[in-house]
Amino acid sequence: MTPLTLPGPGEASDSKAALAARLAQLPAVDRLLARPGLAELAARFGSALVKRAAQDELAAQRERLRADASAAALPLPAALDAAIVARVEALAAPRLRPVVNLTGTVIHTNLGRALLAEEAIDAVAQAMRHYGALEYDLDGGERGDRDALVEGLLCELTGAEAATVVNNNAAAVVLGLAALAARKEVLISRGELIEIGGSFRMPDIMKTAGCKLVEVGATNRTHPRDFEAALGPRSGLIVKAHWSNYAISGFTASVDDSTLAAIAHRHGVPYMVDLGAGALIDLSRHGLPREPLPQDALAAGADVVTFSGDKLLGGPQAGILVGRKAAIQKIRKHPLKRALRLSKLTLAALEATLRIYASAHRVTERLPTLALLTRSAADVRGACERLLPALAAFAGSSYSGAIAPCASQIGSGSLPVDRLASSAVVLAPAGDSKRTRGAGRALEALARRLRALPVPVIGRVHDGALWLDLRCLTAADEARLLRQLQALPPC
Repeated sequence: MTPLTLPGPGEASDSKAALAARLAQLPAVDRLLARPGLAELAARFGSALVKRAAQDELAAQRERLRADASAAALPLPAALDAAIVARVEALAAPRLRPVVNLTGTVIHTNLGRALLAEEAIDAVAQAMRHYGALEYDLDGGERGDRDALVEGLLCELTGAEAATVVNNNAAAVVLGLAALAARKEVLISRGELIEIGGSFRMPDIMKTAGCKLVEVGATNRTHPRDFEAALGPRSGLIVKAHWSNYAISGFTASVDDSTLAAIAHRHGVPYMVDLGAGALIDLSRHGLPREPLPQDALAAGADVVTFSGDKLLGGPQAGILVGRKAAIQKIRKHPLKRALRLSKLTLAALEATLRIYASAHRVTERLPTLALLTRSAADVRGACERLLPALAAFAGSSYSGAIAPCASQIGSGSLPVDRLASSAVVLAPAGDSKRTRGAGRALEALARRLRALPVPVIGRVHDGALWLDLRCLTAADEARLLRQLQALPPC
């Protein structure tokens, strides 16, 4: 066994001196910032940001030299400048980046849910550029109510007597509960104790609103008599939560809106329906499964109906409450309403979206989310055929590329058991390599390469392959994706 040779005192001293000399050769921050390229960078991004990037890069170079002082070479000036430029661009880049959604989920919560209509985008831009009559009555010349911007449209579309809006549907449910039944019992079927997402559960929401939850019936079967038996002097509200993110099948029974509304009103309590995703038109007319409509629940006797603005509605994130005037007025007067109110930007986008519905003209074409949901399987396959060569070339010879049928999801808890016929570009390890132990790591590496593109591409690894479902690939995204793939050197 070869004995370990330690440097003597003189050698250690020489090593430290050599390291100190090499560290001293790194340029000072001020000298770096005076270089023409970095001075120009400071004019674009600001001297503070460039200085921070320079300090960070110099610190990284010092750590590199300390880790291996004998072998590490000092960076060339051009290489050092390039590293600082890269750091500046990374620091200045927005964190909310556009991505290409090839996951097969149309209303994808993690990717921002609904895409807004051009009319909504224009309305938001106008609201950002100019003062607007947000809470100002132009006729009377005095303060107004911001809900008035959308209330008339919501009443027209749903048949409600009144409407109000907050920042999301979970907030709408909390506000409705707090305003109508704080310190009272709220009855709900045991099978409707839903988890909205991110561990936000109906029992927790009721507790937050100051209500006492009363579970009615069984998980799979609840009958009218169960609600009749549970109602008492402390009862304040009956709630129905739509199964928007799961389904119960088999030996089941539930109570319909008209029956629940009649029971509630007979006992002198209001009836509230949480539709979750919500929709304003009958989607079955456009080849999609039918989703419960707020206008149906209101016609059946509901006092308040809540639903989202950014799911099947295809608008901005918002929670919408429609219903009887007395109930909505009570909700508006609750202190939480101001804390949960919408900004002018969201209201502008929501109003523009609702006007598309009110026009009843080319609704599924003008609302991008509905356009993607109703896109034909043949159209998606055509996009796959156009992109397969470029995506296969990007993956390289270690992978095989093919087009395969698949099923897209609507997403965000909407119509959870229904799927949309679609097609995907499927990239799998070539030959026998897809059965090797390293195939999974190879696929994850390929997925990372796609996410590292200037406009990241997000697919899903499934069944030994990377699946790129092109249902959500818009024409603009397709052209952009082709450009960035063709600009890359061959793999």
